[in-house]
Amino acid sequence: MTTQPSDPTPPLVLVFAASDPTGGAGIQADIMTMSGMGCHALTVITALTVQDTVGVEDVLPVDADFVAEQARAVLEDMPVQAFKLGVLGSVENIAVIAEIISDYPHIPVIVDPVIASGRGDELASEAMLATLRELIIPQATVITPNTMEARRLVARSSDDFDECSMSDCAARLLAMGCEYVLITGSHAHTPQVVNTLYGSAGVLRADTWARLQGSYHGSGCTLASAVAAAMAHGLDVSAAVYEAQGFTWQTLATAFRPGMGQHIPDRFFWARSPGDASGA
Repeated sequence: MTTQPSDPTPPLVLVFAASDPTGGAGIQADIMTMSGMGCHALTVITALTVQDTVGVEDVLPVDADFVAEQARAVLEDMPVQAFKLGVLGSVENIAVIAEIISDYPHIPVIVDPVIASGRGDELASEAMLATLRELIIPQATVITPNTMEARRLVARSSDDFDECSMSDCAARLLAMGCEYVLITGSHAHTPQVVNTLYGSAGVLRADTWARLQGSYHGSGCTLASAVAAAMAHGLDVSAAVYEAQGFTWQTLATAFRPGMGQHIPDRFFWARSPGDASGA
């Protein structure tokens, strides 16, 4: 009589995000990041995009009912250890996703509040940001804005946009109801990148990383997905944030430039032999 092997199922993370044909960002980046960190990604497509490594040309949101059907189908079939949210596509999509995740309050929610592409192409309208503030951020376990996104999310007026300090931004985001805020310093004009995790007690950790040369397509997607993957493995928020930063920094340090625009992070850096050529 043969014995059956133990269940090899890795942790499952359900991702809500848009498709990126370049594979640099979006749901493709989420899948590769989670695979690289030993998780299996379940994917709900929220929008289709026309983009290259230079910028985003067009976005076609998926119908909200179809977004809900995608999510409900997999949630009724498989247990999920974490949710990860990226570009959500429309106000209607944000609303249905908020309703879905509210049915699973025990599952951590990691939100990458993507507002614009690296070139500055808008990916979230003011109406979408307002709905995100009202329905998603209050349910978020961790939200991972860069400095520009943090200011945009909390700005009360156009005059307020550049004035808010990062500690004030974090306090305002926490007041909206999220549990933790990880503000990344990649857009700050500092010699090194400092990423700061805030909670109700203030700064929980501040990690410093060497600033790499170049511009990267999908670095924010990678970081948020890595946080979700680490939490799906059972790490607490502080440990998950640190592990995710380390993974993300390595993907950027080994990034390649396949097109005429930004570099793409190498989420499988760990699988390359020392002699493999890198496009970085």
